[in-house]
Amino acid sequence: MRTVDLITQKLTAAFSPQSLNVVDESHQHEGHAGARPGGQTHFRVYIVSASFKGKTRIERHRMINQVLTDDLAAGVHALAIHATAPGEGGVA
Repeated sequence: MRTVDLITQKLTAAFSPQSLNVVDESHQHEGHAGARPGGQTHFRVYIVSASFKGKTRIERHRMINQVLTDDLAAGVHALAIHATAPGEGGVA
């Protein structure tokens, strides 16, 4: 299974998001630190979930990083996170 699909699956199960978009940006980092042949190393996550209501940006990032601990340790080099609660006007 592709890493983008695993990330999507895990975040969906953990946060029941109103919207979720996981973008593989690995092609933009070819030749840079952490890049591997075949990609699947650099991702951007746009997620809107009620689970983030009342949480700080840092708390939201920690929540997501905790869910993706194994993936981050297994070769995800970079993860940009845009996490918002419904009604906050986030991009997803």
